[in-house]
Amino acid sequence: MTYRVPFVDPRKHYVTLKEEIDGALTDCLSKGDLILRSQLKDFEENFASFVGSKYSVGLNSGYHALALALLAGGIGNGDEVITVAHTFVATISAIVHCGAKPILIDVGKDYNMDMDKLESAITPRTRCVLPVHLNGRLCNMDKLMDIAKKHNLIIIEDAAQSVGGKYNGKVAGSFGLAGCFSHYPFKILGGLGDGGTLTTDDPDVARKATLLRYNGEDRETGEYHYHGYTCLLDNIQAAVLDVKLKHLPEWIERRRAIAELYRKGLSDLEGLFLPHFEGEKYFDVYQNYVIRTKKRDALYNYLEKQGVETLIHWKKPVWEHKDLELGVHNLPETESICKEVISLPMSAETTEEHVEYTVDCIRNFFKSG
Repeated sequence: MTYRVPFVDPRKHYVTLKEEIDGALTDCLSKGDLILRSQLKDFEENFASFVGSKYSVGLNSGYHALALALLAGGIGNGDEVITVAHTFVATISAIVHCGAKPILIDVGKDYNMDMDKLESAITPRTRCVLPVHLNGRLCNMDKLMDIAKKHNLIIIEDAAQSVGGKYNGKVAGSFGLAGCFSHYPFKILGGLGDGGTLTTDDPDVARKATLLRYNGEDRETGEYHYHGYTCLLDNIQAAVLDVKLKHLPEWIERRRAIAELYRKGLSDLEGLFLPHFEGEKYFDVYQNYVIRTKKRDALYNYLEKQGVETLIHWKKPVWEHKDLELGVHNLPETESICKEVISLPMSAETTEEHVEYTVDCIRNFFKSG
């Protein structure tokens, strides 16, 4: 289906950057630079500088950034890792696959970890807290770091949706032992396929993740140190991401401007809640512009008919997927969110006309009752 207002527009995105992307691809291919070459090293150095970390490790997905961060942090069998239920399943799967037990807690009105619920979930087996900076907004890192320090817990940040987001001037991925990013094509900093990055200030974490990502091998010595994985960020993807990284600050400002247009157009509608939350310490980058209404399903269907593409994350709580065997939970905010949220079109290619039309459609929907 062709939408009048697409959720994202990868074709237009490519056309806008065609000369730079094609140049990066040609450079890699003409040199035969496909695996572990200078383009990957350059991107890793530049991304670490952007985040404000000492090291970054390019991986083939955000999931593998999470999985290798947990392994490099020494998380394993018998350990408990506290995270939120309102997240993409990869966050939880990474915990399960390293042998630990995910402890799921509720989120607050900003869709991030409810810090008032955190401390009561800590047990003698808790080793790590894995906050998810959702939709481009960071968690309350002051409270989280105080609690983690008090209980001697590791923090590993799931920053897959918040590249460039800040809390008190610090960038997502620079607070904990490691930060984990996704470069899925429709993320703010997306590749031409899947990809991910792990950031850290710890040289041991960086080295272990670097070895684990390529079969446990030290490529300089040929020595194998672990039974590793094959989850390296492809050189071509790194080259493209390095091109896009230069544009990331302007894209973030563009998203913030679009969010402000949505706010101005929709803030007076009764029964519609917008993702503009209090707190001077927060710098939100709006990976997703998530609105909330009890009329969600009807609004989704109406916008579809009007040619406005929207997404729903996620239609039911993760523990209700029975085959995942996550047990039964009583997390009322997560349950309500799954019934009420919808993400509006948001990308660097979203125009003022797109926003105006989407706003008009939403206003007409609420006006019609």
